[in-house]
Amino acid sequence: MFVFLNGKFVPEQEAVVSVFDRGFLYGDGLFETIRVANGQPFRWPQHMQRLQQGAAFLKIKLPFTAAKLRALADKLIAKNKMPDSFLRLALSRGVGMPGYSPKNANKSTLVMSLRPAPIINRKTPAQWNLITSSFHLPSNEPLARFKTANKLSQVLARAEADSVHANEALLLNTDGFVIEGTSSNLFWIKRGTIYTPPLVAGILPGVTRSVVLEIAAKLKIPIREKNIRLKELAQTDGIFLSLSSLGIVEAKSLDQKRLKKSPLTAQIARSYTDILMNSCACNLKSET
Repeated sequence: MFVFLNGKFVPEQEAVVSVFDRGFLYGDGLFETIRVANGQPFRWPQHMQRLQQGAAFLKIKLPFTAAKLRALADKLIAKNKMPDSFLRLALSRGVGMPGYSPKNANKSTLVMSLRPAPIINRKTPAQWNLITSSFHLPSNEPLARFKTANKLSQVLARAEADSVHANEALLLNTDGFVIEGTSSNLFWIKRGTIYTPPLVAGILPGVTRSVVLEIAAKLKIPIREKNIRLKELAQTDGIFLSLSSLGIVEAKSLDQKRLKKSPLTAQIARSYTDILMNSCACNLKSET
């Protein structure tokens, strides 16, 4: 496996960064996880826009333009012969002076790597068991708009899910609303309408989330942004999650209680897979 590291393609065993890199020391950086289908990164412009906005917010210099990064990503995919995969792009501020001050950290670190993608079942979305995490995220948090390298709340929440053999943990914000999963955006269905928390609740503006909004508009399914309490969420007509790795995932239980299922979830999931396949003009691996 080859990894792209600071301008070079190197074997993964040689892909190392300094122990003084601020991404390692403080989580001072950003990342993007991008689905690749038939050699084409899905929704590349949206991922790049979020990365560029995050880099500008953190004042980290991107060492390559979006166009150059795309060319390098294409070369990495071809070099590894992984046309159906996940591309992870990680950016850190690089090495600087000791302490929190970013002073003198003038050379950023950029890494791109690949891992295999799972097969997507077009007919039936993946089914997950969810729990509610004891950890909370701040509402109206500016950093929530970006995929920062510091995700300790999500790590600990996911550890809680792992400890009870659940697939994902939902997090509440400091206002007491359920807002998202550790690596997923949240949706629920009530009386034929799809709902999702607003961005100001402190959620990540997920790329797959934006695809769901597009699908709902195209299919003329009403969709609204709304805050929701945990008790109300458990009483909805269905819950699903969106994430780059699997697209659409249906929740089958929450805190060990069975949930209702809505046919709208499968409809959204099928539409998402079709968009992924068609936009990449690919013969995407999928179960039919």
